[in-house]
Amino acid sequence: MSHQPTRPQLSMSLTTFAAEDPGNWDALFEHARLLDRVVVSDHIAYGDDIEAYGRPETGGIAGGKQPTGPDGHWLEPLTVLTALSTVTTRVRLGTNILQAALRRPVVLAKTASTLDVLSRGRLDLGVGVGWQREEYEAAGLPFDGRGRLLDHTLEVLRTLWREQRASYDGHGLTFENIHQMPKPTQPGGVPLWISGTVNRNVARRLARFGDGWIPWGPAAADIADGIARMREAVAAEGRDTWDIQVVGTLRTALDDSGRPDIKATLETVPAMIEAGVTDVRVTWPLVADPNAAEESLSALVQAFHATTR
Repeated sequence: MSHQPTRPQLSMSLTTFAAEDPGNWDALFEHARLLDRVVVSDHIAYGDDIEAYGRPETGGIAGGKQPTGPDGHWLEPLTVLTALSTVTTRVRLGTNILQAALRRPVVLAKTASTLDVLSRGRLDLGVGVGWQREEYEAAGLPFDGRGRLLDHTLEVLRTLWREQRASYDGHGLTFENIHQMPKPTQPGGVPLWISGTVNRNVARRLARFGDGWIPWGPAAADIADGIARMREAVAAEGRDTWDIQVVGTLRTALDDSGRPDIKATLETVPAMIEAGVTDVRVTWPLVADPNAAEESLSALVQAFHATTR
């Protein structure tokens, strides 16, 4: 498993979706260079029932609303990260979250390994089960039991990343003496960040596979309580929790003119870090002018590093 970073990091959720065709996605490349880590979202396809995102009982979040309708434009995240890897040299590249079970495990293992090699070991995979039944059905997969599908996928990834002659037998998939090169640059494989609420299934998944945890639902809303309860649940599964990284999400504060207020936004950072957050995640509103956007982001990053020094 990975070790904690030497200092808390600031990551940014890049907007890789749009309600209408934006014409181009050039801003992704302009903004990605300035952060410690960038993460991108995942949707392969949509059904008509967008409101399902607001139902916690099927994996959504209470009161949640999708940022686009079913015909919104969503870029495929691993393709985006591959493109971003060519214009950055130090920024870590991640998914938040990848619906890993929708991809064939052997192909996902190859894709992620290739991206890790090309980016010189800068890839993180944040994974989760998702909330949309139609997406699984379109992939020919059962929505019910999708947690087991995700576990199966992660088992295959780790096997192919770590074994020179890989064999696997489980969940309807069997192979023997399979060679897949290159292996990821990062020892042990690409770090896996497990998304989910505090429950036994997520705790088991985090204990088995997790380098980091992306809290969801109530655990994200009350991060200190969520971290304490997840540490207890993971420890009950026999795993030490000292090396598990944790995402905490910042709410962007706005001033009286409607512009982002850096000082007010960062007020909660010390308490988050005290609670155990290692990756402070923000979605920062950016203006169209690239110079103004760069100035705003640079100021945010500098203020964050000053706060966490």
